[in-house]
Amino acid sequence: MARFRKEGKKEIPAINTGSMSDIIFMFLFFFMVITNMREATLYVRVLPPQATEIQKLEKKSLASSIYVGQPIKTAMFGTEPRIQLNDQFAEVKDIREFIEKERAARNEFDRPLLSSTLKVDGEVKMGIVTDIKQELRQVGAFKITYATRRGKKGGND
Repeated sequence: MARFRKEGKKEIPAINTGSMSDIIFMFLFFFMVITNMREATLYVRVLPPQATEIQKLEKKSLASSIYVGQPIKTAMFGTEPRIQLNDQFAEVKDIREFIEKERAARNEFDRPLLSSTLKVDGEVKMGIVTDIKQELRQVGAFKITYATRRGKKGGND
């Protein structure tokens, strides 16, 4: 009868970590591809009003966002509603230049499809929204959409 003997104490071999960097880079690229980058840093508080009949924009890349709301840092900027274009505060007269820059940044075929999205806080008075709409008309930006949040059907909330 044969006997099996253990000759000395054998150690467990180390784990091969050669492909670890490949896996990490795969995860990095995966998250880079699926992550949406924020368009602008918000300096105004925007809680859009509720709506029941909403449609999603087909191409968000063809929409220029105009934010209107109370500044987040009220001690520094006051409590009056302000307009934000990209990453800075602006006045109504600055909208013309903003729209022209947005048009210039697009190719010729996309220019007729551009729209302006008003992301307005629900507590903002309509006077400033009317002023913005008048300025957009003067520039020839007639496609205007309003950002809302989904509301309850049949309710007047």
